[in-house]
Amino acid sequence: MQGANKGAKALDGKGLRIGIVQARFNADITDALAHACLSELEALGVAAADIHHVQVPGALEVPVALQAMAERGGYHALVALGCIIRGETYHFELVANESGASVSRIALDYRLPIANAILTTENLEQAVARQTDKGRDAAQVAVEMAQLLASLQ
Repeated sequence: MQGANKGAKALDGKGLRIGIVQARFNADITDALAHACLSELEALGVAAADIHHVQVPGALEVPVALQAMAERGGYHALVALGCIIRGETYHFELVANESGASVSRIALDYRLPIANAILTTENLEQAVARQTDKGRDAAQVAVEMAQLLASLQ
């Protein structure tokens, strides 16, 4: 929900290693998501050398790259970036449901925080309206959840 009060939490990304998987489909949107995410990670203190950013064709390919990163190890959190815009067929639901469920399954299977910023919107205007905030939010979620999981170990 845009404008939601998300609360404030002090975030420090120093020393964290973050993996980002970005879908290229709807590249104008996903490039903006990635730019906002990377800028926010930098603002939170994550070193550029500690960010591993890869691209895949579309949202359905994001989970397999996340899984490969999780299996490789060495990350404190991962970020999924993509954009699925409703069309005239059932394909929207399939891609949205399968990518979302797969991202969640990987996070749970590997006990690795994954900030899911795969946008699912009705139209391009909604995607454009969310691209910057959701990219920033993904970075904040990744850092916050990495901090939380570290504190629970």
